[in-house]
Amino acid sequence: MTNAFGADSTTDDVLRGVDLSGKRILVTGVSAGLGVETARALVAHGARVVGAARDLDKARAATEIVRSAATASGGSFELVTLDLASLASVRACADGLLADGRAFDVIICNAGVMATPQGRTADGFETQFGTNHLGHFVLVNRIASLLKPGGRLVNLSSAGHRYSDIDLDDPNFEHTAYAPFVAYGRSKTANILFAVEFDRRHKDRDVRATAVHPGGILTELTRHMSQEELDGLMKAMVTAPPDGEPPMQLKTVPQGAATSVWAAVVAPAGEVGARYCLDCHVAEIDDVSARAGVRSYALDPDNARALWAKSEDMVGERF
Repeated sequence: MTNAFGADSTTDDVLRGVDLSGKRILVTGVSAGLGVETARALVAHGARVVGAARDLDKARAATEIVRSAATASGGSFELVTLDLASLASVRACADGLLADGRAFDVIICNAGVMATPQGRTADGFETQFGTNHLGHFVLVNRIASLLKPGGRLVNLSSAGHRYSDIDLDDPNFEHTAYAPFVAYGRSKTANILFAVEFDRRHKDRDVRATAVHPGGILTELTRHMSQEELDGLMKAMVTAPPDGEPPMQLKTVPQGAATSVWAAVVAPAGEVGARYCLDCHVAEIDDVSARAGVRSYALDPDNARALWAKSEDMVGERF
């Protein structure tokens, strides 16, 4: 697939000329950063967006710009409560959406945490795996029937998936020394694998799933990092690697959200289904010269099926 979009493209670039009137889209994590910009861009083109957030007061304040854009375009915006670190909250949110009964054209799993101190969710799962993967796993599968034929699931992953494959023998670091970025890597690999298996299970009804890397962006995602850790990360991002690859450039929030909306409503479904995308294109697999390429273990269908089964066991539900 060829297009005119790339790393510098913004949400407005990607959606220029696109009419989303009548499209209903769920976006998680709309209390800051990429989630707010994703929702704003979609409603600005007429979409009806449901935004999910843990702290509704914070989300209401952060999304004033979204409501203004919806009023101007004829779109709409509403909020629902969702705490991905609590399966009780996830199930309550899903139950509410099912009871409402209105279908979705797209679900964008944007919410997440990064490099947290070692901890547990309300259900006893390692914080990053439980929040980034298992919370979305339960939410999406519970409301999968609401995705219309022709619909899409977009999971926000990260180049951080390159830190680690999943570890199905010790997902909660009970026998492994905890390392924040290893845990983050496991959860981001899980986001990709979830998309791979969801796509396999639903493509026969014309529902596709993909995972995206937004790029390097300074958002609230770094809130769990010390200044020393953040400085180290920034240095690694802007220092040219030994193979001569150019330094990684930070993106603005509108540039970071561009791949999400591109994969959700612009890119051909057959091109992005069961794939990993960045900079508004499909990533190369195991391209060691590209820092933002995708590791083959994150797209492996057997790995994806094994994660699905393990996730079902962990949350106590079959989908």
